[in-house]
Amino acid sequence: MERNAYWANGRPWDTFGHMTEPKVLVIVLAGGEGKRMLPLTQDRAKPAVPFGGSYRIIDFALSNFANARYLKIVVLTQYKSHSLDRHISQTWRFSGLLGNYVTPVPAQMRNGPHWFAGSADAIYQNLNLINDENPDVVCVFGADHIYRMDPRQMVDQHIASGAGVTVAAIPVGYEDAKSFGVIEAGADNQIVGFHEKSPTPPTMPGDDTRCLASMGNYVFDTKTLIDIVTPTGDDDQRTDIGGHIIPALTARGVAKLYDFSKNIVPGQDEREKGYWRDVGTIDSYYDANMDLLSPVPVFNLYNDDWPVFTSHQSLPPAKISRGAGGEPSYVDGSLLCAGSIVSGAHVERSIVSPGVRVHHDAHVTDSIVFPGVQVGIGARLNRCIIDKNVIVPPGTRIGFDRAADAAMFTISDHGIVVIPKDFEF
Repeated sequence: MERNAYWANGRPWDTFGHMTEPKVLVIVLAGGEGKRMLPLTQDRAKPAVPFGGSYRIIDFALSNFANARYLKIVVLTQYKSHSLDRHISQTWRFSGLLGNYVTPVPAQMRNGPHWFAGSADAIYQNLNLINDENPDVVCVFGADHIYRMDPRQMVDQHIASGAGVTVAAIPVGYEDAKSFGVIEAGADNQIVGFHEKSPTPPTMPGDDTRCLASMGNYVFDTKTLIDIVTPTGDDDQRTDIGGHIIPALTARGVAKLYDFSKNIVPGQDEREKGYWRDVGTIDSYYDANMDLLSPVPVFNLYNDDWPVFTSHQSLPPAKISRGAGGEPSYVDGSLLCAGSIVSGAHVERSIVSPGVRVHHDAHVTDSIVFPGVQVGIGARLNRCIIDKNVIVPPGTRIGFDRAADAAMFTISDHGIVVIPKDFEF
């Protein structure tokens, strides 16, 4: 690709000898089905699932790029994308004056009537987006993780190293590693082996309890990315980044890792450094939400130096009041969002989303309540996720009798009861 610049010491310089910032295009992959998150993904893509009361899962990845001022972002969507497309269109609007944008891109079928066959195929089917921008590097990040990260530091390391691809890495437990791509690291951050979802992943040197896992975040040299995702023959089946692209680039000796634990985010304390949660299952999603509720949370939503952006409806403040009979409310260790009302009720270690009503003598404990839910008088909810617009009848008990709950609802491996969107009792 032709550029009015040259490269020296790992950085681009213009024709006047001034160091310039690299031109970066961001591709966020948001097209997965999210089957392990059912029923929360019955009517929406996984990145559009509400999180932490006020947010959607995708807001965390997009906020990292917004804070880093990487403002040319395409979000590749596919399954049940309406809710996600609407959220992006209504929330993530940058000024177009300087050519900045966040735009959802559905499967365009530019190469024939085919859905995306995988993450690499999704990029191949959208190479026009890369060619139009002509970037120096392309950040390809997942849309369904909870974390803070300054991607500029990963981009800087990538450019300085001259790698074809740089893969963000983090240690995870051995059993968890079976669900990820696992990296074998050599000298100077070289990736010498990459094992996608191996039943027997290699452990870290000197630590047989953990593996070095890919976070699903990649920085590619643009030419390397275009070349590797472009089929070269009928038998070329490189459809997935983790399954095919990274192993191929590892074999060529051009893949390096980025140690996420060294990433420095403004306003972040040591407890949060290196925090990253994959929310691919009901239990991991629930646990990541519960991480927000500690007196000193391991993931802090209140970091003004690196905020998490989202849309905020025109709602009144949250209200805590006595019930109709004068009963006091008890709220502890919980998040109450705008427009919610707790009236003579008990809410403990729970997330109460916008517009929720918890009526008197109701008890909500260790639960996540999505927008628009009403919890009736005297109801009892324990270790539940209640999806949007559910009206819980007075006196209902959920989360106390596993057999009774299983007859009506999905129950996770760890016993979390999930009531689907618009469920009618």
